[in-house]
Amino acid sequence: MTEVDGTWADEAEFAALDAAVDEAAELEDAQLSQPVLAVVGRPNVGKSTLVNRILGRREAVVQDVPGVTRDRVAYDAVWNGRRFTLVDTGGWEPGASGLAGAVAAQAELAMSTSDAVLLVVDASVGATATDEAVARVLRRSKRPVLLAANKVDDDRLMGDVASLWSLGLGEPLAVSALHGRSSGDLLDAIVSALPEAPRDGERGTGPRRVALVGKPNVGKSSLLNKLSGEQRAVVDSVAGTTVDPVDSLVELDGQTWRFVDTAGLRKRVNTSTGTEYYASLRTKSAIDASEVAIVLLDASEPLSEQDLRVLTMVVEAGRACVLAFNKWDLVDEDRRHQLEKELDRGLVRVPWAERVNISALTGRSVRKLAPALRTALASWDQRVPTGQLNGWLSELVAATPPPVRGGKQPKVLFATQAAIRPPTLVLFTTGFLEAGYRRFIERKFRERFGFAGTPVRINVRVREKKPKGTKKGK
Repeated sequence: MTEVDGTWADEAEFAALDAAVDEAAELEDAQLSQPVLAVVGRPNVGKSTLVNRILGRREAVVQDVPGVTRDRVAYDAVWNGRRFTLVDTGGWEPGASGLAGAVAAQAELAMSTSDAVLLVVDASVGATATDEAVARVLRRSKRPVLLAANKVDDDRLMGDVASLWSLGLGEPLAVSALHGRSSGDLLDAIVSALPEAPRDGERGTGPRRVALVGKPNVGKSSLLNKLSGEQRAVVDSVAGTTVDPVDSLVELDGQTWRFVDTAGLRKRVNTSTGTEYYASLRTKSAIDASEVAIVLLDASEPLSEQDLRVLTMVVEAGRACVLAFNKWDLVDEDRRHQLEKELDRGLVRVPWAERVNISALTGRSVRKLAPALRTALASWDQRVPTGQLNGWLSELVAATPPPVRGGKQPKVLFATQAAIRPPTLVLFTTGFLEAGYRRFIERKFRERFGFAGTPVRINVRVREKKPKGTKKGK
């Protein structure tokens, strides 16, 4: 018998929980190390049908109407023992605007973050002007590209397949997503093209992705220009100048970072209209694709609803976070005292975020952003061993037990950190834990192990009660 957090747990049950935790951690590591294949092509060529064929199950929504898929959707796939992540995308039309442009931006983002690309073409139609434009973009990329000639339901179309050599992407692979023709050969080609380790697996040496976010006219583009040392983004006193995310490789404190300047968020995505709506979508996508976000706040003005909305978006995305208080050169002593009170009230959700006072206009303290980014990312990647975590939690719960709920006091049986990016704790309990007690655990967890600059998620799994009269083993 083993005592855990003041309760007696059966040895076999404890071992089973431990094994489940280790399995979850291994799965998380496996998912992080899987290479990524992006499936792209113009609308209605059968990408989602082909995705379902590769997966061997119906996951992607399929309808005989162009443009059903709009967002990037990732699925876990396996072939001959090789696991990889499959990303289905919407129809890619270079130069598109409006909603089609937002969909195309998602496809381009999927391609830029993948390890290989599968271009799907409708063999019954042949190479269109859009296919040729997409092929030109892919030929310039440094990723392996496979060409799938879809809708080849019989040999009568093989002559049309041969004509697709003109796209300059190598041999076109004739397949039928609907009937499964040559799907095995396509999968063999896919696993041969994918690297053993994903491109993102080289995060230790490659540039980390940083999203610059904040309300309009807070100074995001000015900061990007100051960091890059060039006029990389358009700057104007009119709010909302930036619409599309702007990428820049920036050398900061001896390390290369990939900064993404984004559009300022005025309204909620679901209440925005026109260009603002698509800008909001792309900003959200930039946050999702980043590893850490710099949330720019105007230190010379009171915290606004837009500021808090941006912070909520970053936290809900599970990204590491640095708060940069811009225009600090305009802050006098009275404003600093007032700002401290505003932060105590407004930033109650993110007391853990790293803070830096800067001036994008003069360059004041912008170099301090690099250490703050490194601290936040180190916390985002940090994992606490299960044994060490439970030893600490045992002492904490013994000193401060969970509050009584419904006449009974829940007991914490076991805990583990089941994931990183962001760090996620799973507590196995005999009853529900109040939100206040979970916040207490998070606060004490941070005091003991650090994790500055990253959100920490706490999930509770309540053990189901065994029916009375049920014996062990039955």
